[in-house]
Amino acid sequence: MASAELQGKYQKLAQEYSKLRAQNQVLKKGVVDEQANSAALKEQLKMKDQSLRKLQQEMDSLTFRNLQLAKRVELLQDELALSEPRGKKNKKSGESSSQLSQEQKSVFDEDLQKKIEENERLHIQFFEADEQHKHVEAELRSRLATLEMEAAQHQAVVDGLTRKYMETIEKLQNDKAKLEVKSQTLEKEAKECRLRTEECQLQLKNLHEDLSSRLEESLSIISEKVPFNDTKYSQYNALNVPVHNRRHQLKMRDIAGQALAFVQDLVKGLLNFHTYTEQRIQIFPVDSAIDTISPLNQKFSQYLHENASYVRPLEEGMLHLFESITEDTVTVLETTVKLKTFSEHLTSYICFLRKILPYQLKSLEEECEASLCTSALRARNLELSQDMKKMTAVFEKLQTYIGLLALPSTEPDGLLRTNYSSVLTHVGAALHGFHDVMKDISKHYSQKATIEHELPTATQKLITTNDCILSSVVALTNGAGKIASFFSNNVDYFVASLSYGPKTASGFISPLSAECMLQYKKKAAAYMKALRKPLLESVPYEEALANRRVLLSSTESREGLAQQVQQSLEKISKLEQEKEHWMLEAQLAKIKLEKENQRTADKLKSTSSGQAVGVAQEGATVVTAAGQEDASAKAVPVPVHSTSLIGILTRTSDSEAPDVESREDLIRNHYMARIVELTSQLQLADSKSVHFYAECRALSKRLALAEKSKEALAEEMKVASQNNSRLQGNSKKNKSR
Repeated sequence: MASAELQGKYQKLAQEYSKLRAQNQVLKKGVVDEQANSAALKEQLKMKDQSLRKLQQEMDSLTFRNLQLAKRVELLQDELALSEPRGKKNKKSGESSSQLSQEQKSVFDEDLQKKIEENERLHIQFFEADEQHKHVEAELRSRLATLEMEAAQHQAVVDGLTRKYMETIEKLQNDKAKLEVKSQTLEKEAKECRLRTEECQLQLKNLHEDLSSRLEESLSIISEKVPFNDTKYSQYNALNVPVHNRRHQLKMRDIAGQALAFVQDLVKGLLNFHTYTEQRIQIFPVDSAIDTISPLNQKFSQYLHENASYVRPLEEGMLHLFESITEDTVTVLETTVKLKTFSEHLTSYICFLRKILPYQLKSLEEECEASLCTSALRARNLELSQDMKKMTAVFEKLQTYIGLLALPSTEPDGLLRTNYSSVLTHVGAALHGFHDVMKDISKHYSQKATIEHELPTATQKLITTNDCILSSVVALTNGAGKIASFFSNNVDYFVASLSYGPKTASGFISPLSAECMLQYKKKAAAYMKALRKPLLESVPYEEALANRRVLLSSTESREGLAQQVQQSLEKISKLEQEKEHWMLEAQLAKIKLEKENQRTADKLKSTSSGQAVGVAQEGATVVTAAGQEDASAKAVPVPVHSTSLIGILTRTSDSEAPDVESREDLIRNHYMARIVELTSQLQLADSKSVHFYAECRALSKRLALAEKSKEALAEEMKVASQNNSRLQGNSKKNKSR
């Protein structure tokens, strides 16, 4: 392809070169002709110069002759002057001489007259020749200058063409060199491409054979193993869960959030517009505080008072639609069920607009019939009437297209998939129409409010209400412009996102299949979430196989450990019971001890001095502290310690405490220590017995395993002996043969 382009370019350059060469030849011929003409003119000029020089010489000779004649005339005149006085003197003497002089004079006069005429004629001829020579010389010089200028121009053209010709030749030579290099490169590339083509053909042949074998294998597997093909029929394929596109869902949710904000602004503006319109009806053209308004305006005001019940659901429907678009769903027209609810709310609001439109038009006509209504105000009212009709028509158009978009989620055949893009385009056009209508309403109402403010009966309440209505209309205009621009900017994305569904099918067949698909998607997400749970750490398979024998014969086997745990739990429960029992016993003993101490203190008060009472109280306090801590001895000021097999005992001297109390304490402490010792010995014996029992179980299991392995080895040995005997028999047969 590149070589063909280069060849065409080279041919064009060659054609241009041939044209320039032909032009160069023509110019050369013209220059030669002009040079020949210039040479001829130069020759003519030379001949003219020669004739001019001849005439100049003749002129010089004539001038010289004229001078001679003039001198001769002067001489003759001198002679005549000399002869005249001489004649006077000799008049009488010579008549013959006078006659002779008269004849000579007449001859001289004739000769002089001829010379004068000839001189005059020569002067005239000389002047005419000079003028003619000058004229011819001027013409020749101008023609020579023209020819020289033309020769210079032709020479410049020839030089330019020669230069261009040389540049073209040099450029063509460079292009030729480049084309030769490129041709060589292309030849190399063509050679490489031929080699690669051969390799690709070989690879293609191998791949074709491989794919053919795989296709046959796959077809055989499908025909044998696959019970049915769920992609063959669209109604089954629509149930397949599409690939989850999180970015698409986040984008759709963001767009829905922006649309919700715009709808909330529109709802706020519509509420303010209807509410302030109701307030205006109450004060204009008749103020309800002063006089009764007309029945028409009363009915109109009653209907406007109900505007919130029709406008608020629009925001709620859009909010439900926004909440239905989550990251986990699949957002297409077949799955946006809440769009039907929003369409129904919009239909309800349009019914409200249709209901109040006649009253609004009649109310404007009533304003026009008022006595203070000027022609300009009447014209503005008529324009507002037309704008209100257009506003209702735009809302009806918008509701029609939104209702069409809501059909795929409720009716399978309500709207064809091929018409989605056109419906979305018409929705955008309707939103722009709504924006244009609101701009007209804002413009006309602003003019109307300005005219009404100039009326003499305009109250401050009317001015404030008009300003509020105008601000709500401006807010509606801005909101309509924003939502129209927003939809126009995202309509391409809406059209592109309609194909977000099953790949091999034309789309979701019905809302029921879409709902089933969403349920399958939730189940699939739950299954994937369950698969993502981290697995618990386990012993590697090879290590488990290597330690199987050890695990089977280990003392920490499952059954032994379970029994140990069970026994330990039973012992713990028994020990807890005993602990509670002994705690109760300790509390009872403490109570008894406190009573005995109290009784002893009372007795000591009555029988002994204050010092003995202080000693007894000190002993009682020490004993109480010992009972709370479950100590093994009773503290006294000077204790006497003794060590035995059951622990450390503490005794008090007989002189510091009664014998009965000391004896009871010693017995109690002795038995407590004995119980502790026996309990520890019992626990040690139990643990040893459990250990021995586990060892016995392990040994029995090892013995059983050894018996099994013995039997397996015996079987193997038996089979080996049979094989050995069979081989020996075969060898003997071979030897006998």
